[in-house]
Amino acid sequence: MIIPNPHIESEIIRRRDVRNMLTFTIDPADAKDFDDALSFVKQDDGTFLVGVHIADVTHYVHSGDDIDKEAYQRGTSIYYVDHVAPMLPEELCNDLCSLRPNEDKLCMSVLFTMDASAHVIKYKVCRTVICSNFRLTYEQAQEVISGQQSAVSSQPLAEALRTLNDLAKKMRAERMKAGALDVEQEEVRFRLDENGHPIDIYFAQPTDSNHLIEEFMLLANRTIATDMGRRGHPFVYRVHDKPDHEKLDKVAAFQRKMGDKIPASVIELLTIRAMAKAVYSTKNIGHYGLAFDYYTHFTSPIRRYPDMMVHRLVAQFILGERTRTNGAPRDLEEACDHCSEMEQNAQMEERDSVKTMQAIWMHDHLGEAFDGTIVSVTEFGVFVQLDGNRCEGLVHINQLVENDYMFYDEKNYRLIAEQSGKTFTIGDRLRVVVVRADIDKHQIDFKLVPSDPNSLQNH
Repeated sequence: MIIPNPHIESEIIRRRDVRNMLTFTIDPADAKDFDDALSFVKQDDGTFLVGVHIADVTHYVHSGDDIDKEAYQRGTSIYYVDHVAPMLPEELCNDLCSLRPNEDKLCMSVLFTMDASAHVIKYKVCRTVICSNFRLTYEQAQEVISGQQSAVSSQPLAEALRTLNDLAKKMRAERMKAGALDVEQEEVRFRLDENGHPIDIYFAQPTDSNHLIEEFMLLANRTIATDMGRRGHPFVYRVHDKPDHEKLDKVAAFQRKMGDKIPASVIELLTIRAMAKAVYSTKNIGHYGLAFDYYTHFTSPIRRYPDMMVHRLVAQFILGERTRTNGAPRDLEEACDHCSEMEQNAQMEERDSVKTMQAIWMHDHLGEAFDGTIVSVTEFGVFVQLDGNRCEGLVHINQLVENDYMFYDEKNYRLIAEQSGKTFTIGDRLRVVVVRADIDKHQIDFKLVPSDPNSLQNH
């Protein structure tokens, strides 16, 4: 299907023109689809005008057309280790809708007037035309924020980034004070050779620049959801139910019992496992993890179909564009269920992609020894997460002790040898050898180091 690309000049007269505002994007270095941008102006009265600009995908994709039907079926883009399976055609996600620098682009925006304490004085939701001045990577933005030498030399940009960073830190502190959970984990990354083979595993540590973008996207999502929720119209919320308190109490009791023996990262992992999954729904129950009464997904319509539904509902009920809504699915709850299911499928695909790459990498290291931590205990063995690369593998119960029977103590996350009394518990440190890496099943098997570890290659 040919995607129409109307002359943007004909759209400008129907939109708020904010091309004169300092505007920029911050994304990973390898990103091609830029679906959000920020703009910043310090006003004469000391307040700040902050624009959160989101690609106006539904201007191009109309409800019920072929592209929309395909996007709905996919529900989301899938980010594999070595490629992306986009929800939308590349002509849209990498070209027409992508907020590339020095190009006029159509957006759905929320313009916030904020004071120095990061309080929103007022806001306006509107259709806009923007022109991004800078395309920054997270690394470049971080260099500017921290005052390091940067390839990006612009005093107005530096002042904007540092002010926005200050506001973001205050918003983040308010969220944590309200009870939001801080369980962010490092993101596993791979360096691949020219054949797509993993040659190194490393982790992306969240920085101030990541948190800056996160907080302003959260602000826009929360603002849209609160506005729609108070109007009482049908809407698509992103909800997160309260956790299973029995499971959380179990984790807390285990933490108290083990004390400093358990690394914080393991406690975070156990806490996440006790949490409910966030889903899409027309029935708002709030978002427990973020400590928000209202929340939605508005800021990534290039890669998430629910954001496209939200844009259409915003156009209809906030902007009052009853002739330009392009329609939303008749059965919103059915659409929410479908999108939740497709999101979970995509997450499993992405996790499997990571595990496959880890298995390939570990296959290159068969027979080598690594140090690691037990992160899960089952009746058939313990899963060990290796230091440095975070690969996980199983030490089968038969490999733990010789000539002894082991009991599974589920309540205390441990295996106990009947005769020797030896225990294996979450948080225990082990030194293991890689004995098998099944790439097709993305499974890794370890065994404990032999009594003479000098014969092993060490890591």
